[in-house]
Amino acid sequence: MMEVSASNGTVLIVDDTPGNLALLSDTLSEANYRVLVATDGCSAIEQIQYVKPDIILLDVMMPGIDGFETCSRLKADPATAPIPVLFMTGLSELDDLLRGFGEGALDYIVKPIRPAEVLARIEVHLTQSRNLRRAESLLDHHEFAAVAVDAAGGIVWLTPAAREWLADFSELQGMPQAADDMLPESLHGWFQRWLRQSGRNDAETESDAHRLAPGFTLRVSACQNPDEYLLLLQREDAQWTPETLRDKLKLTFREAEILMWIARGKTNKEIGIILTTSPRTVNKHLEHIFEKLGVSTRAAAVAMVLQRA
Repeated sequence: MMEVSASNGTVLIVDDTPGNLALLSDTLSEANYRVLVATDGCSAIEQIQYVKPDIILLDVMMPGIDGFETCSRLKADPATAPIPVLFMTGLSELDDLLRGFGEGALDYIVKPIRPAEVLARIEVHLTQSRNLRRAESLLDHHEFAAVAVDAAGGIVWLTPAAREWLADFSELQGMPQAADDMLPESLHGWFQRWLRQSGRNDAETESDAHRLAPGFTLRVSACQNPDEYLLLLQREDAQWTPETLRDKLKLTFREAEILMWIARGKTNKEIGIILTTSPRTVNKHLEHIFEKLGVSTRAAAVAMVLQRA
């Protein structure tokens, strides 16, 4: 039996000219790409709701909504915004390309179409897109807490773990829930003081660790983008033993074990696996811990441990 090789990826071609569709479809199919076709922007957007391509070749001039509007709608939808878009345009339309880049397109292909150029550009942008998605997936699913900010303390980008760190830090400080667009008030104040004291030159290298509050430290690291700073957020690794917590906080041994693992950033599910019990049982113990300590959240419980132990 002949072995079928895996596809190099899925390409959506959006063009109302039959000749272009035929040439591109044949070129991409022969290069082992899966090919989707749409003849106008509206049908392309509808089709993407069912099958998301890895990259889109988009004609500028089409009936109905043109390529610019199509690209704008795709980039406005978080579900389709990451898909790279390459415009296809004639030489007479090159002056319009700046608008295309403004709508979110990555590159363009000049008609008449040259198959070798199309394949080269697709390969380059697919490789970059896949590397970016790998990095994003790694950051999204691991406990790496980092946030990029501008000089005013505005948040440009952050990882899911950083969002949790900022929320817990805000709660510990008795501040409102941390927003996604600005550093929490006390951290913002610290950052502004650090900028004034360190100066731009020192900000281009990684700083020493700064302890902001019990259990919360950060480093300021160099950022490749100008006037941006990368904050590497860390939690201090508590080294208490269950015996220490039991004696200090008047807990049972199992409650002390659970609180120790919570202080080390473990979830109920992870603690259940470690202690060979169910997450529901862990949660029940946690309720007793909250009651004994007079707190209502995990962050407050950890803060009390840091203060007393």
